[in-house]
Amino acid sequence: MAFMENSLSGAEFAPKTTYLDTASHGLLPARTADALREAVDETVDGRIDMTRWFAVVEEARARFARLARVAPGRVALGSAVAQQVALVAGSLPSGAEVLVADGDFSSLVNPFAVRPDLKLRTAPLEELPDAVRPGTALVAVSAVQSADGRTADLAAVAAAAREHGARTLVDTTQATGWLPLDHGAFDYTVCGAYKWLVAPRGVCFLTVPEDGGGLAPLQAGWIAGESPWESCYGVVGELARSARRFDTAPAFLPYLGAERSLALIEEVGPETIGAHDRALAARFRTGVAELGHRPVPGDSAIVAVPGLGDAATALKEAGVEVSVRAGNLRAAFHLYNTVEDVDRLLAVLAGA
Repeated sequence: MAFMENSLSGAEFAPKTTYLDTASHGLLPARTADALREAVDETVDGRIDMTRWFAVVEEARARFARLARVAPGRVALGSAVAQQVALVAGSLPSGAEVLVADGDFSSLVNPFAVRPDLKLRTAPLEELPDAVRPGTALVAVSAVQSADGRTADLAAVAAAAREHGARTLVDTTQATGWLPLDHGAFDYTVCGAYKWLVAPRGVCFLTVPEDGGGLAPLQAGWIAGESPWESCYGVVGELARSARRFDTAPAFLPYLGAERSLALIEEVGPETIGAHDRALAARFRTGVAELGHRPVPGDSAIVAVPGLGDAATALKEAGVEVSVRAGNLRAAFHLYNTVEDVDRLLAVLAGA
């Protein structure tokens, strides 16, 4: 098993608990917290430099693009998954069929469900590629399932979609940061950055094809203009020629922090982080099985243990932070976690 040196955790992270809940929210690195404090002080003091702030926002876009393995011109900025999925949902013609996985995260599914003129169909995650059929317009799926950590066979989903002329939308919120993915292999991806990218909440990235993928820039304001500062009044004369036409005005503080968080993920590398996270998760799966429980099998950084949700209260009282989803005890392991964290979790469960 491959574990990272503890020195990184000591330099950037200092949790006061045994924090094993990145699948709910990541911890902020010290550098990110410093950026937020600096921006707050500038706002309080009247030293707001929007030109510099926008430049930092663009660097955040570029950093995410590198992690996603696409050009920055394919990345649009937003604040939440459902907001950006709604752009895709709004682009579909009446009567279009959308295929999703059973029990996938609501922010991915519901923007399609609220359009009664769309045909929303579900299938078990493992059967999703075989469920694509002629007439399917879009397959939308999370790369990693929030409830139990199962990973989708994205290559098979993409191949089936191509065969039947369907587009693909992949939610990478529970994946990007530890599971290296080529976002360019899909028509659209969406990623909330406050989990595995350890950014403040309020940062979300949408990737689109070079030609925009048929999306209408329904949310376009002045920020979406090719020349934003010349697009502040009246009708925007020319929308951005890149995915920036799908931007909403970025929340400055979250994005100023996100640039620092993304820099850290780039420096360590998703491959290194993923190996570390999976090794910790494997250690927990083995240990919890030895205690007589049956975790959801797989090789994910998220481990779900059905029937063990009631143990969350005792864990919290012992200073171990996990979550309960769909009745499962859910533990999530990331770059700031250690072997000692896993063993502490197992020790409390053994005594619960």
